[in-house]
Amino acid sequence: MQDFDATFAALSKVLRKHSAGMSIKTDEPGNLYVEIPAAAATAKPKFFGAVQVKKSYVSYHLMPIYEDRALLDGVSDALRGKMQGKSCFNFTSHDPVLFKELEGLTRTCAASVK
Repeated sequence: MQDFDATFAALSKVLRKHSAGMSIKTDEPGNLYVEIPAAAATAKPKFFGAVQVKKSYVSYHLMPIYEDRALLDGVSDALRGKMQGKSCFNFTSHDPVLFKELEGLTRTCAASVK
């Protein structure tokens, strides 16, 4: 069985670093969920990203890439290989090189929603 604690901790650090001005909706072991504040008083907050421990991997979600595929321009084949669906990356171990690239992508996504 994989130990996902280090992977979750590293990915959570990346998401937290780039969530300034956003709200953390859920912050518990194995689950970090970040929202973009509502644009108007009558609107609801929007999902920005999450890190979640699953049964066989740790998932890293970035909703802005679902809404704007151009945000993925320049992303390496290695990081694209970790994609599951349109806005989720799955990791089974701590990968500093890919996490650094994912941090850059998260920074770009955060800037796109401000």
